[in-house]
Amino acid sequence: MNLLANLLTLLSLTCGFVSIIFSLESHFTFACWAIILSVVFDGFDGEIARKNPVPSEFGKELDSLVDVISFGIAPSILGYIFVYRSFYLAATLSLFIYLLAGVMRLAKYNITSKEKLVNYFYGLPTTASGGALASFILIFRKGKDLSPLPEFIPTIFLFLVLLLASLMVSRVRYLNLNGLKKLFGSKIRLVVSLLIIAVISAASFRKAGTVIFSLFLLYLLFSPFAAKRLNSST
Repeated sequence: MNLLANLLTLLSLTCGFVSIIFSLESHFTFACWAIILSVVFDGFDGEIARKNPVPSEFGKELDSLVDVISFGIAPSILGYIFVYRSFYLAATLSLFIYLLAGVMRLAKYNITSKEKLVNYFYGLPTTASGGALASFILIFRKGKDLSPLPEFIPTIFLFLVLLLASLMVSRVRYLNLNGLKKLFGSKIRLVVSLLIIAVISAASFRKAGTVIFSLFLLYLLFSPFAAKRLNSST
């Protein structure tokens, strides 16, 4: 189990590294999808790791280091190239704050007792924040298109960056995989199947970015309320 979980973690790392290369080569669509795929591998990695009766300290540290790259550095580089033409200094400062918040979030997670993280995390997971930024950019960037963005898009993006940074270091509770399973109960497989169908259908109309970003946005907005409700019922 530990070997498989670590393999999935390394696949997540591979996606993060590939995203950075794609960003530097101005292949923005591929760079976004690489981060989103890294989110998927990270989810499978976490699911398998939780089923292991003997927790792996090596696996936990490896996962955190990979998360810094795949959901901290990779989205920061992608985001910088996305808006730097109009907001050079603002983009630099905002994305550094985002990266700093992600590193602090992961460090705090590593020293938090796992008994306190049965159904939820404290602070927005870096996985969700990285996926949200990548899917937002996916909506507006296609291929190697470097045409100027509408003025309001970089402003919204930098606001989103700072919002995600503040949520990552906050005490707001967000459901983890166990919490989501408890929330949906026996319907969890149906929900996952519907989400996959929705993303695939949207991709056929080139609207996958919109659907994926909407899913991350729903998690960002409603997961704290669901976590509070789940906590009060247990």
